[in-house]
Amino acid sequence: MRIIMRYLTQFGWAYHRQGNRILVGLVRQPLLNWINESYRLAYNAAIYKHGHPSCMIRRASFADVPEDLNEGVARAGPLVEYERRIVAGELLDGDIYQVGTLRELQRLYDELVEKADACRLDRYGSSEKQSRSRWLWSRFIPQSSYSPVKGLYLYGGVGTGKTMLMDLFFHQLPGNWRTKRIHFHDFMLNVHSRLQKHKGVSDPLEVVAGEISDEAILLCLDEFMVTDVADALILNRLFKHLFNDGAILVSTSNRAPDNLYEGGLQRDLFLPFIATIKERCVVREIGSSVDYRRKTSAEEGFYFVGKDLSTFLKQEFMRLIGDHKPIPQYVEVVMGRTLHVPMGANGCAYFPFDELCDRPLGAADYFGLFKKFHTLALEGVPVFGLSNRTAAHRFITLVDVMYENKARLLCAAEATPYELFEKIVTIADAQNMAPRTSSRSRKSDDADLCVDNELGFTKDRTISRLTEMNSREYLEQHALEKQKLH
Repeated sequence: MRIIMRYLTQFGWAYHRQGNRILVGLVRQPLLNWINESYRLAYNAAIYKHGHPSCMIRRASFADVPEDLNEGVARAGPLVEYERRIVAGELLDGDIYQVGTLRELQRLYDELVEKADACRLDRYGSSEKQSRSRWLWSRFIPQSSYSPVKGLYLYGGVGTGKTMLMDLFFHQLPGNWRTKRIHFHDFMLNVHSRLQKHKGVSDPLEVVAGEISDEAILLCLDEFMVTDVADALILNRLFKHLFNDGAILVSTSNRAPDNLYEGGLQRDLFLPFIATIKERCVVREIGSSVDYRRKTSAEEGFYFVGKDLSTFLKQEFMRLIGDHKPIPQYVEVVMGRTLHVPMGANGCAYFPFDELCDRPLGAADYFGLFKKFHTLALEGVPVFGLSNRTAAHRFITLVDVMYENKARLLCAAEATPYELFEKIVTIADAQNMAPRTSSRSRKSDDADLCVDNELGFTKDRTISRLTEMNSREYLEQHALEKQKLH
């Protein structure tokens, strides 16, 4: 039965690809002729809108698409999908950096297609007997089976479209390939859960790496960042095993590899991982001076600034839940733990800030929360500084998890997103701050100044995401995600 299913799947994929070639051959040239003529007559005049602001790419850059696309050659991949969206009018004005990154993603896609067998991407390509034989020999003779294809590490500032570009790549991959697209927080939670299950094994990381590479040989990890010492110590050995098993990594990050876990505890033990990443991945920066999230129609959401807004926020919360009665609830998180929700109803949860970010909670708790609730009402978000830097770390993680889950935020804060983090600076920022003429005024200014490299780098992403989460476009996406759950 498995053999029959394998052939049916391969036939279906071949038919799908061939059908696409026929369709492209019929419609591509007339459409491209029309685009070229329209572009000539209306250069920089027409701007098309897409539902997500980070999907913004300069129309003028279409001239930079490789020539073989204009010659009607049947291809697939992220750059071809970009071309399709240009034709459909789904992309709007952006910058040349994204197009350059798309070329790199297209190169990787083409190389993976060409070497799919050698990379063992097809989940139906090798029999269980061959897999067992390979595993048996590896017990007696240590083997390394690096992939013949290097991965890709994309990094750049906030709002440059990293996640959108990686998703564009991921969604073009054949359905019969062993692939996984996952947020880095979620990936590490999964690793820790597997390690707990294999406690007592001589090398649990080798077992976990084997399980992961059996499920997905091509890993797409979004928002790669390392802030936890436990994760830092795990990553080097984990990815050595993964790469030895032939895994290919495609990741996005705000930080260049050399800046990962900067200033972290026992960073010298983490440095070999950076060398491994640079060896097994092509590293590419997405440079841009534009944060596309800020180009949304902001200030249409539920972010309220001021003090003593408790009564007002509860009224808004009651309006959102309608006729449902809010009651205390418990949410299951990993390893049998539970998270107490003070008030919850109709998919909406209500928390005072200190109960969610001033307690020893982390990404696992927040992921558990948003598996059950699609909306969070958060009361009393403070201005962050030296006195509450740990809460700032948790708040940043909370916003990341909300954004990944397209959750809605109903928020009462002491200041705007930018002002919340004004007292948090990097070491370089602190060194560049102009000295005061009066030592007394300088001492007053620095009283709650927090010099923290990790917070200083990640705060920009949080400010950007809070801005986008307060926009009409994001709330429309949230509504669509909520409909899928129902």
